[in-house]
Amino acid sequence: MHNKIYRVIFCGSLSLVGITIVTGLLLSNIVPGVAAESSSTATATVNVSSSCSLSATVDAEHTATLLNGIYSGNDNYPNGIGSTTIKAVCNDNAGFAIYAVGFSGDTYGDNTMIGTSGATIPTGTATSGDNSQWAMKLAKVTDSTAYNPSNLTITNSFDNYHVVPSDYTKVASFSSSTDQTLGSKLTATYAAFVSANQAADTYTGKVKYTMVHPASALPETPAQPVACAGGKICYSPGPSSVTDSMGDQSVSNSATSAELWASNFKREGYGFAGWSDKYNWVLGANDASGNGTGANAGYHIYGPNATITFTAGQYSTEGLSLYAVWVPSAGNLQNWNGCNSMNIGDVTALTDQRDNDTYAVAKLADGKCWMIENLRLDYDANFTESLSQGFGKSTTYGNFIGLAKPETINFTTYTTANSIYYSGTQSGTATININTTDYPAYRMPRYRNDNTNTDSTTNPNTNVANMTDADQNIYSYGNYYTWSAALANTIYYDSPTATDADGKTSETVNTSLCPAGWKLPRGGDKSREATNDFWSLIVTGINNGTNPANYDSNTRPYYTGDPEGTNASIALRAYPNNFLYSGSANDSSVFYRGSYGYYWSSTANTDLRSYRAYLGRSVVYPDTNYNGKYNGYSIRCLAGS
Repeated sequence: MHNKIYRVIFCGSLSLVGITIVTGLLLSNIVPGVAAESSSTATATVNVSSSCSLSATVDAEHTATLLNGIYSGNDNYPNGIGSTTIKAVCNDNAGFAIYAVGFSGDTYGDNTMIGTSGATIPTGTATSGDNSQWAMKLAKVTDSTAYNPSNLTITNSFDNYHVVPSDYTKVASFSSSTDQTLGSKLTATYAAFVSANQAADTYTGKVKYTMVHPASALPETPAQPVACAGGKICYSPGPSSVTDSMGDQSVSNSATSAELWASNFKREGYGFAGWSDKYNWVLGANDASGNGTGANAGYHIYGPNATITFTAGQYSTEGLSLYAVWVPSAGNLQNWNGCNSMNIGDVTALTDQRDNDTYAVAKLADGKCWMIENLRLDYDANFTESLSQGFGKSTTYGNFIGLAKPETINFTTYTTANSIYYSGTQSGTATININTTDYPAYRMPRYRNDNTNTDSTTNPNTNVANMTDADQNIYSYGNYYTWSAALANTIYYDSPTATDADGKTSETVNTSLCPAGWKLPRGGDKSREATNDFWSLIVTGINNGTNPANYDSNTRPYYTGDPEGTNASIALRAYPNNFLYSGSANDSSVFYRGSYGYYWSSTANTDLRSYRAYLGRSVVYPDTNYNGKYNGYSIRCLAGS
């Protein structure tokens, strides 16, 4: 799988302008030595990721003394104001493209040259007249077989002096090649016509070059900075391939914190990792607060529903621009075994083969790998199974969980039949017969949630009792599933092996709506905390083993109040945990979106109720609260069967 990789350079131009170069580094991949004795065999495996680098070397100093009326870039001035050689290479044969944008001063998209006194020279291609202008030109460079210009194309007329673009514009592309050692070089030169009425000064202009890889991802405009009006938090989708929209969030001058809105954006083949105040956040370069000297130094990444803090009035003049951070799919969710090779805090993305939807995945503080997005799996007629195949079987995907019919009847009462959504006659035992005559239709999803937020004035986190307003359907909230749907209707109860509250024998949890190789997290009350996955994440991992204050006095311990409950809630919503106030569904309505989050576990309390995790602003139940199985809650899947 080819990752999209961005590396950037800034090239300065005209009169004592320096050049700042940020180069990409090729990965160093080393296969460790393998020792073996005659009685055993050892095998070493190394996974080499795609990597690219973009670097630059100054060929001629970007300094020029220009006489009024002389265009520095004609035959008399072949090097223009100076030149820079740009070198690009990837360790695969997928090809890449190079984009350019004006970046004068520190302002993205400002393609003018700026003088020390504030006078400007705009970009253009004129060679005479009363208007001063400057331009850029690219040319192929051949100096060895490793840099083969035959695979390099200069695009959009940049093989001649051309207007410096104010938005990311493709200026060159390198086609795929069977030789993975090939790269490309191109020389960038700049020229200017200075009219007789131009103010005498020293002018500075920059062009920023960005590599996009692989070539198959094109055409696509890379992520780029956007301005945000005062008093607002503005949500930017990033690259041009992202679909749907979001409005701006208002921030009062007296506010010192804000809860971010969950994302309504979708990008095919990518998982959503969170929001960043850096438009090109690089995963793994720094921690969430940008500590260190990496590419993200001084910036941040936040969970999609995180609480952020700031000083009063900080965003009154210029708002806060936040950018979606996308992670390319690195393979399939089904039977994935990459968790052991990840470090805590690492994030990747994987694709569900059942519907080709991609989810961000992280190794969290408990040392386990979780999907850090809510499940969005929908019923699709293309996946309908023949009853004779048996539930959970698929001729296409083997033992992957298949999809049953969508819910057609609303259940809102506490009855055994309704709580499990059993379509046949209640047998009175814990066993459901899966056959052609007594087939359980678990009717998923309880409430389908589409990203159709088209009203920019709508707050995606508004509490509404009846979700008939399509503008409130936020993509990151995922779909809502009954407990029966979450467990794919395979059991009444959970393991352990003895009896549950109603005295009936439990069944072993052997499947769920999660992809093959993944599971619904286990839960339970205080007596089951050793096997409670939510407890392990929240208490042991995030809270470093600190129990709730009421631990000794309550069989259902929980974090509550300020600061205990508030801090636990903030931590659970922070990157990379990324839990959400996604609300719940009942009948045809959705409740508490933007205020509370509910997540199913695989653990039943009785034949009518099951345990679930509960998240509010100042309270967190580590899956020690239970509710009716007929409710529609969110699902997070955990690696491991």
